[in-house]
Amino acid sequence: MEKHIKYFAILIIMFFFTDVLAQATLKEPLSTVSNLFSETHSLPIKLSYSIKDLKKNTNDSTYFETELAYLSRKDTWQKINTRIRGRGNYRLKNCYFPPLKMKIKKSDANGTPFEGHKNLKIVQPCLIQKSQNDNVIKEYLAYKLYEIISPYNFQTRLLDIDFDQIKGKKTKNHKLMGFFIEDDKSVAKRLNAKVYKRFVHPLEQDDLNSVRHDMFQFMIGNTDYSQAYLHNVELIFLDQKFIPVPYDFDMSGFVNASYAVVSQINGKSLEVTSVTDRVFRGFIRDRSIYDQVREEFINHQSEIVLLLNQHENYFENNKDFEVAQAFIFSFYNILLNDAKFQKNIIDAARKN
Repeated sequence: MEKHIKYFAILIIMFFFTDVLAQATLKEPLSTVSNLFSETHSLPIKLSYSIKDLKKNTNDSTYFETELAYLSRKDTWQKINTRIRGRGNYRLKNCYFPPLKMKIKKSDANGTPFEGHKNLKIVQPCLIQKSQNDNVIKEYLAYKLYEIISPYNFQTRLLDIDFDQIKGKKTKNHKLMGFFIEDDKSVAKRLNAKVYKRFVHPLEQDDLNSVRHDMFQFMIGNTDYSQAYLHNVELIFLDQKFIPVPYDFDMSGFVNASYAVVSQINGKSLEVTSVTDRVFRGFIRDRSIYDQVREEFINHQSEIVLLLNQHENYFENNKDFEVAQAFIFSFYNILLNDAKFQKNIIDAARKN
């Protein structure tokens, strides 16, 4: 009897992981992902620059020359010439460590993990505080969650950053977590699409991919975006369809950064008091599309849980992981309950 119970338990475990792997291979990549983003482990890098000089210059076309050192597969440090500048609006102004945009010449990138990437973004912690690296891990996970939800996404690569901050004649060393984000033109090239920079009302965008996008934003508790005005959303044009591709999730309830505030729409704050209060901002569409996307999210639940669990060890504070995990579970409490799904998503959908 005991032997049969053990056998049954093994079958359940095999079924679970077979199901996860099957779901993971449902969406074939539209094109090959570069070596930089095909690796799943974090990439150790070294940077050195002056934050003061970086913040002093807000010109989008002015970059600073510097070197980036990275740990190669042979466990040796290699250097590559790069140019960097600060980027973003809120974070560039308010964060101690501003996010970066990096340019690499093709001739310098050839033969390195950066081959094929002329432009890259780097996300770093915002403030010097205990949870600084955990916030970065959570935002990185938001990107990885969207990879599960949609094939139309930004690829990312986790980083261990050894940063020497230049302060006059002195330097101060910081050990940070961060991640690379591929450039929007790289996304378009990878997906055989085009980046579209003009106003397109969400109701003129592809129904299925818009609902996937809005459901994802609801899942992570993010309202800091606009599909129409391309705030924290890129729009790509593919197969005669406009498809939203989201980015920048630091204001979401999933990340729950100390500086996060409730978003304002047309100068007015939403009727919630915290970023951890979910608000669905999608538009009314055919009910069958909502039902299809709901089923997709339910089918992806085990894969999403597995992704979170795989990154638990990256968290410095286990409580941060538990709270983030519970936030995703609370989304599924809504999704799996017909009445809550009707109230929080279907009835809450915007009419205009």
